[in-house]
Amino acid sequence: MKFETFWKESRIFAFCLVSAGVGAVIGSGGWAARPPALAPVAAASAVAVTPGSIETSFAPVVEKALPAVVNISSSKASKVSAQGMPFQMDPFFRQFFGQEFGGREPGRGSNAPRKQYEHSLGSGVVVRSDGYILTNNHVIDGADDITVTFDNKREMKAKLVGTDAKTDIAVLKVEAKDLPTIAMGDSSQARVGDLVLAMGSPFGLKQTVTMGIVSARGRTGLGIEDYEDFIQTDASINPGNSGGALLNTRGELIGINTAILANNGGNQGVGFAVPANLARSVMTQVMDHGKVVRGYLGLLPQDITPAMSQALRLKQSEGVLIGDVTSGTPAADAGLQRGDVILDLDGKKVEDSNQLRMRVSMTAPGTTVHMRVLHDGSEKTVAVKLAEMPGSLGRATEKNSEGNGTASGLDGVSVEASKGRGVIVTDVEQGSPAAMAGLREGDTILEVNRTSVSSVADFDRALRNVNSGATLLLVKRGENTFYVAVQAK
Repeated sequence: MKFETFWKESRIFAFCLVSAGVGAVIGSGGWAARPPALAPVAAASAVAVTPGSIETSFAPVVEKALPAVVNISSSKASKVSAQGMPFQMDPFFRQFFGQEFGGREPGRGSNAPRKQYEHSLGSGVVVRSDGYILTNNHVIDGADDITVTFDNKREMKAKLVGTDAKTDIAVLKVEAKDLPTIAMGDSSQARVGDLVLAMGSPFGLKQTVTMGIVSARGRTGLGIEDYEDFIQTDASINPGNSGGALLNTRGELIGINTAILANNGGNQGVGFAVPANLARSVMTQVMDHGKVVRGYLGLLPQDITPAMSQALRLKQSEGVLIGDVTSGTPAADAGLQRGDVILDLDGKKVEDSNQLRMRVSMTAPGTTVHMRVLHDGSEKTVAVKLAEMPGSLGRATEKNSEGNGTASGLDGVSVEASKGRGVIVTDVEQGSPAAMAGLREGDTILEVNRTSVSSVADFDRALRNVNSGATLLLVKRGENTFYVAVQAK
């Protein structure tokens, strides 16, 4: 699986966020719930399509939305040597970035350092009619100059208000009034199968509209951003659509087109958009605080596989397993422990680790949340007062999977004594259940089926007590601890 990041990455195109495109202008009156920071403006009226019907033309929706579609171009300069420019002879890159991309400066030697200009085309969403614009972070990342162009060819310089690379959202500001708008819809109401329209400038073809459906919601684990909750669509999205509008049939913005799944740089019917509700939350914080302030628990969440569910003796694979708790954090202060299972947050079920991270991150620091937790087979409710996430923290690393094998599933694993707690894995036989479950040489096994081990003898004793089924290991790798379930046949 490859995602494209059009201008940021190498010519291999591994991982392309669609970065040349257009976006939508949104009036603050179009918010599903108007943030306090946004001044009231006239709402853009949505064009209704009869529910359950498929219209022969979406022209009324398109005609109303296109005047609010804007183009964002950005550039940045860097000095490189001629030998360090792998694309200087590539006509494809010159087509998009101009002759100055890889061109020589007159009178300079072929190896002399020179200034290289990198250009990106993208899109923007004006959140207020007085010029606040929402866009993708990757469109303007590192830019020295940002220009916004409206459909009437009016160009304006924009300044950067703030960015959030973890969700690929940025906010710009232009000096303007009475800008055209698109109403912002409630993306949580989008259903799989709903018709949607994608607007942008694929391959520089301005004012392009494509149609498709919502293919899936809540797509995570793609590795595109730290915080993922994508709307997936088969509406054609190509390089040039980044930041463009994903609209429902009422003409409301429900997503910001961000990435495509592609092997050859073009559309293959799998595109992803940041939901409007997430974009709105990030945007409001950037406008209010100049940055995104996220809630913080201080624990490592893990998805519960069927093997883990069996080893933990859970009735079903629901909730999120706590793999580790950092001392001095809200989770530790509230008494949460490694091995606890979080079942719900403020009365709403927690289905996986990504959902927990998203919900906590979008809750303001200082808020007290209530969790229903399974601890040693008994349920209890724990109140946790969230702190502010430290700026250096990104995505927690998790490694676990389900394996297959015989006996305890730990055949082929060799260990030796550790200077501290646990035993050190010195060898894991390739293709063994433990290797398939993610156990690696150099890992430290701290527990076997919730029983602590402090020596090789303890480890051997614990294995003798293991019956058929899954064996649950508590593993330390680097500074992190997490659970690995090794499944026996």
